[in-house]
Amino acid sequence: QVRLVESGGGSVQAGGSLRLSCAASGYASSYLCMGWFRQAPGKEREGVVAIYTDSGTPSIDDSVKGRFTISQDNAKNTVCLQMNSLKPEDTAMYYCAAAPSYTYGGRCRPNLLPGFAYRGQGTQVTVSS
Repeated sequence: QVRLVESGGGSVQAGGSLRLSCAASGYASSYLCMGWFRQAPGKEREGVVAIYTDSGTPSIDDSVKGRFTISQDNAKNTVCLQMNSLKPEDTAMYYCAAAPSYTYGGRCRPNLLPGFAYRGQGTQVTVSS
């Protein structure tokens, strides 16, 4: 069982930055695919960024490439989402998700995140124009 605890989020004006953190416990986090997906009201869940925690290899959705980055702190079993140049369309509930890295044949991509078995409680990000 993997437990994910998110922190960060909040409200910011367009062009601003926010940082989200996700702490994992209950599993050897160095063997996980972890990342973030988001869901805006009335829209489908959208994978944003993912990372192999054993290699640190990131995968970033084209919609946020160049603005969002993901990093990890293995000592703290934590991954962080740095969001820069935020836009109003980034407004959504952001969820941390995780799965053993072998779950999808070793693939760790943002589009897979909404289907992962483990997820956090979500944190709201609101970007005003």
